Amino acid sequence: MDGYEISTFGASVGELLKEEGIAHVFYCADEVFSPELSLRGGESSDCIEFGVVTEGRGIHLIGEKSVPCKIGDVYVVPPRTPHGYYRTDDCERIVVRRLMFKISDWFRGDSANRESPQYCYGVFSDGAEVSYAMLNSRMNERINSILDSVEDELSDKEDNRRAVISAYLVQLFSFVARYINRSVKNRPGKSKEWELTQAAVDIIAKEFCDCDISLESIAARLYVSPSNLSRAFKSQNGQLFSEYLREMRLNYSAKLLCETDVTVERIVAECGFRDISSFYRNFREGFGMTPQVYRQINKKENLDTNDKNDEGVLKMEILCEISQNVQNGRSKAVKELVGKAIESGVAPNDILQQGLLAGMSVIGEKFKNNEVFVPEVLVAARAMNNGAQILKPYLAESEVKATGKVCIGTVLGDLHDIGKNLVKMMMEGKGLEVIDLGTDVPPETFVKTAIEENCQIICCSALLTTTMSVMADVVKAAEEAGIRDKVKIMIGGAPISEEYCRQIGADCYSVDAASAAEAAVELCKP
Repeated sequence: MDGYEISTFGASVGELLKEEGIAHVFYCADEVFSPELSLRGGESSDCIEFGVVTEGRGIHLIGEKSVPCKIGDVYVVPPRTPHGYYRTDDCERIVVRRLMFKISDWFRGDSANRESPQYCYGVFSDGAEVSYAMLNSRMNERINSILDSVEDELSDKEDNRRAVISAYLVQLFSFVARYINRSVKNRPGKSKEWELTQAAVDIIAKEFCDCDISLESIAARLYVSPSNLSRAFKSQNGQLFSEYLREMRLNYSAKLLCETDVTVERIVAECGFRDISSFYRNFREGFGMTPQVYRQINKKENLDTNDKNDEGVLKMEILCEISQNVQNGRSKAVKELVGKAIESGVAPNDILQQGLLAGMSVIGEKFKNNEVFVPEVLVAARAMNNGAQILKPYLAESEVKATGKVCIGTVLGDLHDIGKNLVKMMMEGKGLEVIDLGTDVPPETFVKTAIEENCQIICCSALLTTTMSVMADVVKAAEEAGIRDKVKIMIGGAPISEEYCRQIGADCYSVDAASAAEAAVELCKP
């Protein structure tokens, strides 16, 4: 595979695939595309390839089809499909980030079955030969963050990294599957919807600062109906027109906050927002902080010497970095940042509450709203726990205590633990100390642990209708041990309901892991 540049590790692609079962490379294509290349064809292998165009523009040759490609384009190419990337004569080069692996090594069940709609987590559900997505800058940052995490796992060789890489792959393909709307056979240059979307994008790029610009006004200028433009925009750009316009305005406002000293009022006028209140609301939703805090953090390099030494600014910056890296599941970065925060004199409890737990709380809320999935929770929880391990001795020294103590397990006769593990992660993300009893746990063990460890909550999980009755035995055992008035009992699982909770006399039922964690915090309050 001539032309590949290996990122961070120095073996060839073939050696990496043989050793690790997966290879991550940056490919720089400097050969100019010509029609004759269609006759020659491209490379093919028995690996699936996930490619992201990160620089330049050019042509993606798939079989005999030539498709224009540019920064932000994502292609998922199945095994044994000949393809290649080439630059155009007006562009110096095109760089593609490529992740390659054998499907059978990493996916199981329907996700590894070419005949299933869930093949590769639905990326090819429309029957496309090659799947394609055109993502905006924020979505691309998210994709590249996941790929960065895979690269970290490959280079760091941490324990259990195969399980974590597998989770990242599920996350990557599940995320991109949302934005795969069209197969390559109807790609740009040959699609009226593509041309319509590009025309709208060009107008937005030039006029987004006009607060009167709208789907209707652009549709009128392009001589199409608003519904047609909306449908084309969603199909080709992977997001709603309003979302794209909002993102353009927010990105420009962030640039002004970082690079200038103009007032918020001026930013509102220059970025096309109708009023200050809507700007503040949109900015907080987009960046998780107020415009003033964002400016304070991101303008540190432009501050004078006295400002650079301002402890408040530095503390705020590093805590925000910890939180963001927890959300991205970047374990290595979290560990380094926690160490840096300790060395900088940030209080251990602030690192825990405003850094680690704050990041996990964001993930918990997103999981609750179906904005992220199990793999994202898994890697975020691992990042948080890695940071917490470094912080642990310092928390002990400063006598920082957990907000509560819970023992959790799957009841007797039931060996399912995915739901239980998610609840545990979410509870730890809320600052609770959680004792994991595992699966197939008898009622006596729940009660004995609660007494010996002074737990405030017993949390029981069951996935089977045949084992859910054990939860009633746990309640009865707690009553017989005389701790029922001191220990709350939470229950959850697929067959469980609020009605069943009341029926057996338990204290709390939660429909999902994030809600369970929030409820546990409330139950632990004096």
